[in-house]
Amino acid sequence: MARPIVRGTAAWKYFGDFRDVLLAGQVLVLQVAHPVVAAGVRDHSDYTSDPWTRLMRTGASLSIYVYGGVAGARVEAARLRALHRTFTGVADGRRYSALDPSAYAWVHATLVKVPVDAQRFFGRPLSTSELAEYYEQMCDVGRMLGVRHFPPDWAAFERYYDSMVAGFAANRTIEELFETIRTVRKPVEWLPDRWWFPLRRAQARGQMFLIRATLPPSFRDRLGLQWTARDQRRFDRFAAAVRLFATPVPPGLRTAHMRWVGKLNVWFRAHPRVYERLVGGNGPGSAPRA
Repeated sequence: MARPIVRGTAAWKYFGDFRDVLLAGQVLVLQVAHPVVAAGVRDHSDYTSDPWTRLMRTGASLSIYVYGGVAGARVEAARLRALHRTFTGVADGRRYSALDPSAYAWVHATLVKVPVDAQRFFGRPLSTSELAEYYEQMCDVGRMLGVRHFPPDWAAFERYYDSMVAGFAANRTIEELFETIRTVRKPVEWLPDRWWFPLRRAQARGQMFLIRATLPPSFRDRLGLQWTARDQRRFDRFAAAVRLFATPVPPGLRTAHMRWVGKLNVWFRAHPRVYERLVGGNGPGSAPRA
């Protein structure tokens, strides 16, 4: 059993670091690279038609696990397990379930890896002791979610992670994700098209650049994404700039947004009518209505 996630512990400092958002595209690609996850997203997700709402719900759910307290995390974990039991279907002639142990564990694994990669790319790599504490804490979160048989330590986790990535290939859901990045609709209807179209092109270029930069190189090659020495130099300059700006910021400020969201969503759980009126749905991280 790991130390509780409280101020100053590894998961508290790194899971909600604002630099993690730079890997949002990368983690989505890696998640839907799993065939079962890809099928579930294809059949049950609304991310292509309403990615902004889906992004807000996902952020709300994640914030509760780490920053919403133990009770809030347990409630959210139970809600997610119940929700995913309904995500079933048929892919390639075989029935699938979103609670497939391999797929369910893989989604959690990608979220465990993001903060470690974000620090490796854009900050200071976690020390051995921090990495051990962080991994133990995130394993506890995984157990609350119903993830079983996770690797016993970080070294074993990295071997598991690398072996999973080695078995992935391009699929239709990844292609649809890339198309969504390029054609995403504006987040608010009142935003004029003459402003939104240049913004959309810029975010698509930036998002695809970060995806290409941060995906495991062998998997990037299998997806047919080009990466040149010039691209690497550009990314190194970008990473250095982020590191220079972000490293002096105290951990409490780097995670303040996620801690605030986590606490807010625990409050919303106790006041569901307020949430429904302001946001819609039946709670933080909830599925969209039919």
